[in-house]
Amino acid sequence: MKSVEEQLAAVTAAAVTPEPVRTAISEALGLRCAEQVESESLLPGFDQAAVDGFAVRSVDIRQILNGGSGTGSASGDSDDASSPMLPVVGEVTAGSHRPVRLQPRQAVRVQTGAPLPTLADAVLPLDWASQTGRRIEPLYGVSSGQFVHRAGSDVQPGDVVVEDGAVISAAQVGLLAAVGRSKVLVYPRPRVSVLSFGPELVDIDRDPALGQVYDVNSYALAAAGREAGADVNRVGVLNGEPRRLREIIESQLIRSEILVISGGVGGAASDRLREVLEDLGETDISRVAMHPGSVQGFGTLGADRTPTFLLPGNPSAALVSFEVLVRPLIQILRGRRETTRRTVQARTIAAIESAPGRTGYLRGQLMRDRGTREFLVDPLGAVGGGEPGHLLGSHGQANCLVVLPGDRTRVEPGEIVDVMFLMNRS
Repeated sequence: MKSVEEQLAAVTAAAVTPEPVRTAISEALGLRCAEQVESESLLPGFDQAAVDGFAVRSVDIRQILNGGSGTGSASGDSDDASSPMLPVVGEVTAGSHRPVRLQPRQAVRVQTGAPLPTLADAVLPLDWASQTGRRIEPLYGVSSGQFVHRAGSDVQPGDVVVEDGAVISAAQVGLLAAVGRSKVLVYPRPRVSVLSFGPELVDIDRDPALGQVYDVNSYALAAAGREAGADVNRVGVLNGEPRRLREIIESQLIRSEILVISGGVGGAASDRLREVLEDLGETDISRVAMHPGSVQGFGTLGADRTPTFLLPGNPSAALVSFEVLVRPLIQILRGRRETTRRTVQARTIAAIESAPGRTGYLRGQLMRDRGTREFLVDPLGAVGGGEPGHLLGSHGQANCLVVLPGDRTRVEPGEIVDVMFLMNRS
């Protein structure tokens, strides 16, 4: 029997990174960059107002506030050098293309983001001045460059905008747009094909006859793959003669980085599926020291040696196996540093029993004590804990998995356990 760590090592060793593609930056969020993007221009591209106000020469404001060459003319003539007032000789709006030149002891009304007039070196905010008609009286001083975004103050030509291998964030999408990049080279989301095998399965748009059940796994596992950040193709029920099975599987191998087949590891009906898989590559069907989901298979199929998972037919066991083994591979292909879910320690509020010799992944509800901020976990459907471990209903209520090592077969109320989050944290 393989340990979980051994099985996971075999899985990660088979990772096949998708070929990079060039995509629109609007579709690049969360993808791993496959090139080093350098800016070819200044950002901002020109001196611009950082606030609504008046573009001025800072030296003029200092002279006025210091008294200048006098205390102001009796006539209040704004053109007098001793006047405490500056004439507002124009206005520049954001997006304006018209060049404006500022003369000494003048002001120009500017909007946030507007280009600064020539000779202006500062912006006097609106509430830092008293305005009377087309004249303003400064109330406070400004220094050169104050309330101004200088050209190139954010990005210079040659600056790295996005590093090769970085996972592109919302801010980096904005930065790419700011430097004029409409497309970027990225590694696409890993493509995952999901199939369910079993003669008893019917799709949910049909009424099952006696002995038949709805195909749950292709829907549940496809959803798990999308939640993990993959581009998922839910193929549905896989049935038919060996030749037909081979055609379907081969058609998915050429379009996938990961193939997931549930229900192909138990019973006489799966023999014909395994014969097909043997012709396409190498698969190892054995027990893994975990529960649920100990009987499963993994291998590489097709010319590209596509990693292929054979998961249990039981929906709950299939989901746990996916979480423990398939999801980490998806994260590796996405270039994520953290390939597993966040794990915390929690105090259990009920007893838990687990199968000896196998790592237990037991469903639970994680909560937090409001007073102590300690994590608490209520086990759901654990072996010996009330509900049978195979039921899907309790899985739908769970927001975590209690992880118990193989030598820990019983946990009493109040003991500390490791808990893996199941929340949407891709």
